[in-house]
Amino acid sequence: MDEFPRCRRCDDGDLVPFSDFGSQGAPIHWKAWACTNPDCGYNMKIRNGDLFIDEPINDGAYYSGRR
Repeated sequence: MDEFPRCRRCDDGDLVPFSDFGSQGAPIHWKAWACTNPDCGYNMKIRNGDLFIDEPINDGAYYSGRR
């Protein structure tokens, strides 16, 4: 993929993919997409086979990790 798709909501940012790992450690590619424009905040995620759009985005700077 040479270019990421343009965000259709703001037409200013790009939609970039995010990956994750499943509960058994298997990689899940393209699990979420988010707009690069912080003022837009558009995002969509797949969780347990359901599509979620525009969930709140939290600042990862405050994430302490699993204990």
